[in-house]
Amino acid sequence: MIIGSILKVKGSTVIAVRPEDSILAVARTLDAHRIGAALVQDEAGRILGIISERDIIRGMAGHGPGTTGLPVSQFMTHELVTVRPETLVTEALALITQHRVRHLPVLDGSGALLGLVSIGDLVKARIEAAEQEAEALKDYVVSAG
Repeated sequence: MIIGSILKVKGSTVIAVRPEDSILAVARTLDAHRIGAALVQDEAGRILGIISERDIIRGMAGHGPGTTGLPVSQFMTHELVTVRPETLVTEALALITQHRVRHLPVLDGSGALLGLVSIGDLVKARIEAAEQEAEALKDYVVSAG
């Protein structure tokens, strides 16, 4: 299974914030959309990084109560780990494990954003694939017997 097949089901909507947005505004955005991370984009739509719940918690631990008024740019992760639509789900899972991230932006060959997949999306896809394989094997055994 490839990442593109996940996006076909999930869709390509990506929630983005600006680097100057406050941490409180981002926390409210994440809560409103029930998501764990948002891409950080400039006014032209260029991806600058990603801000996650983990980034916010680390910021709060390091800066204390005043963190909520500080800009996203101080806490976002600048170095993104990305995948392409043709990336295998197993390869994406390996990247998530290797880089200790939970979200992967999906970019096409020209670097244009196509969507975002999470570790939850990848695990769900693997479970569905395993269930389909088990069902196919069960059908094969029944028809061969």
